[in-house]
Amino acid sequence: MGKRRLVIGVVTGAHGVRGLVRVKSFTADPADLTAYGPLTDASGSKTFDLTVKGDVKGQVLAAIAGCADRNAAEALRGTELYLDRDLLPETEEEGEFYHADLIGLDAVGPEGQAMGTVRAIYDFGSGDMLEIVDGEGRAELFAFTSDVVPDVDLEAGRLTIVPPESVEDEKGDA
Repeated sequence: MGKRRLVIGVVTGAHGVRGLVRVKSFTADPADLTAYGPLTDASGSKTFDLTVKGDVKGQVLAAIAGCADRNAAEALRGTELYLDRDLLPETEEEGEFYHADLIGLDAVGPEGQAMGTVRAIYDFGSGDMLEIVDGEGRAELFAFTSDVVPDVDLEAGRLTIVPPESVEDEKGDA
């Protein structure tokens, strides 16, 4: 398998006239945008040398080498900034995962029956939700809790889903 590349930020626009850009960072601490290694375009062929200068309205202000004026900064709007997945540190806590490691995992039911694949992870304000898509393209959301997702096996490429009605049935039987 080739190197996996993750989008960890996107240029949202110019800031001022001297070439600074606003970047929406997808790192836990937005200021860590440049902490893990070189940022590139999707292909990995173009490297962006960013220097974080501050923040504004929840976004990172950054200077990019070679971007000296507002026109050059505006031309970068929409540019996604990628990082090799291998450059991210290992998670520190049991049960803590990078979203990118979960996306693409096979989802199986409590008896090992195929349920689909993890397509996306959302947070609508009450915790992470896994979007599982079955072989026919139907999508279903499941809370990413230890009751609903009791097992994540990254090495095997799968996670176990216990649908909420099954969780309620088990608790009711106790």
